[in-house]
Amino acid sequence: MKIKVIKDSLLNIEVDTLIVSYFEDEKDMPPVIKAIDAKCGGIIKDMIDSGDFTGKLYELSVHYTAKALPAKRIVMVGLGKRTELDLEKLRGGFSKAAQHVRSLKQKNVATSIDPIPSDVPADKAVEAVTEGILLGLYQFTPYKTLDRDKIKDVESLTIVCEDNKSYEISKAAVKSSQIIAKAVYFVRDIVSRPGNNMTPTDLANEAIKIAKRKNVKVTIINASEMKKMGMNALLGVARGSNEPPKFIILEYYGGRKSDPAGVLVGKGITFDSGGISLKPAAKMDEMKTDMAGGAAVLGTIMAVADLKLPVNVVALVPATENLPGGRALKPGDILKSMSGQTIEVLNTDAEGRLILADALSYAGKFKPAFIIDLATLTGACVVALGNSVAGMMGTDDNLKEDIKKAAFATGEKVWELPIWEDYQDAIKSDIADFKNVGNRDAGAITAAVFLSQFVGDHPWVHLDIAGPAWSEKDRPYSPKGASGIGVRLLVEFLRNRKPAAHK
Repeated sequence: MKIKVIKDSLLNIEVDTLIVSYFEDEKDMPPVIKAIDAKCGGIIKDMIDSGDFTGKLYELSVHYTAKALPAKRIVMVGLGKRTELDLEKLRGGFSKAAQHVRSLKQKNVATSIDPIPSDVPADKAVEAVTEGILLGLYQFTPYKTLDRDKIKDVESLTIVCEDNKSYEISKAAVKSSQIIAKAVYFVRDIVSRPGNNMTPTDLANEAIKIAKRKNVKVTIINASEMKKMGMNALLGVARGSNEPPKFIILEYYGGRKSDPAGVLVGKGITFDSGGISLKPAAKMDEMKTDMAGGAAVLGTIMAVADLKLPVNVVALVPATENLPGGRALKPGDILKSMSGQTIEVLNTDAEGRLILADALSYAGKFKPAFIIDLATLTGACVVALGNSVAGMMGTDDNLKEDIKKAAFATGEKVWELPIWEDYQDAIKSDIADFKNVGNRDAGAITAAVFLSQFVGDHPWVHLDIAGPAWSEKDRPYSPKGASGIGVRLLVEFLRNRKPAAHK
C-alpha cells in the first residue's frame, strides 16, 4: 500500500473514501466532522440525533456525499468513550474501518488523526492509526491460484494534516509504522508458509536476505559445526528429519562498539509432529507455526535495522524439524547439552526446550546485556492464559518491567508467571541432571524452569507465545492466522532501551 502525508483539509481530498472517527455519546461534533456535515446537508447530525450511530467502539456507518465533497463516501468509526481511549482502540478502530472500505471494493482512502484527545501523544496516535490500517488489511494469498482477480485490497492511504506541526510529526510516525508493519508482515508470511516451503534451510535463507541491510551480519552454523560445539540437544531433535538443521545468528550493531549486545532467542521448529511422542492428527497442520518465535526475532532485527536504532542486538534461532524418523529421539534417551549438563528425554514432543537449551547456552558467548527468548513452547500456557496473552517468566525484575511497559504500549499482552525455587524438583531426573518434562502441573512454569538452567547469571526473560502466535478467528487488527506477535513488543522495548552508562 502506498501511504502519503499531506497538508490539507479532508474536505478537499479526492479519494474513494474518507475515514473519520467519533466518540461515544459526544454532544458536539468535532470540527472536522461538523465541516463535513455542513457540506453534506446535515446527514451526519441527523443520523447521530436519531441514535442510528452512537460512536460505540468499532461501530461503523457509511454515508455517500452525492458529490458534495470530492470524496465519494464517508466511513465513520466509533472509538468508544473519549475518556477510555488508548492506542489499542485506535489501532482496532481504524483497522475495522479500513477492512470495511476493502469490503466495499474501494482502493483509495484518506483520514485525519483528529479528533484525538490531547493526552494521547500525537506521534503515537499516528503510528497506531497507520499500524492498525496496515496490519488489519493483511492477507496471505500466495498459494491462491483461482479467482485471484477477486482478491480485494486497498491501494493507497492519505494521512491529512491541517498544520505544519502535525504534518512533520505524522511524516516521521508514518515512516516508522510502515517499517514495523513490514516486519510484522514478514513474520506473518513465513509463519503461514507450509512446512514444505519453510524448512530450516528456507528460514536460514530469509536471515541471509535480512543481512543485506547496513550494520547487519549473518552466520549460519551447520550440523557438523554444531557437533563440534556440543549442541547435542539441538542435534538430537533434528535426528528424525532428513532436513538439515541450521543454527542462525543474525547480528545488528547500531550502538556503540563498547555496549554489550542484547540477545533475542527464538524457537525455530519449522514443523513439529511431536517426534516419537506423536501429536494427534487434528490440527497437526498448524504445527508449521512452531517457528513463530524464531520468525519474530528475525523480524525484529529487520525492523531495528531499518529504523536505525542505536542499539546492539543479536538474534539466535535454532532451526530444525521434529519428525519420527528411524533415527529420531526416543523417550528415555539422554542428551549431553552444549552446557555440559545432561537431559533425560521423557517426551519427544517437549523438543522446543531442548533446542533452546543449546541456544541459551550459546547466547552467553556474547556476554549479553540481557537475554529474551520467544517460543511457542507449551499448551499449558494457553490453558492458563488463553489465546491472546503471552506468558512471561524470568530472573530479572527490571527486564520484566521494561517488557511489561512495551507490552502495554503495543497491545501485545504479557502476564507474569512465577518460577520459584519450589518448581525445581519437577525437572530433576533420577539418572541425568534434568528431565525435559515434569508432571501435568504448572507445565508452562516447569518448562521455563528447565530453560533457566541454561541461561547462566545473565538477565533473562522467557516469553511463551503459544497462545497468541496463531489465531483461529479474526482479531481487530490481526486477521485469522499468524499474528506476528513479538516484533512490535521487542521493537518498542529496544526503542526505550537506554545504553549502558560509560565512565
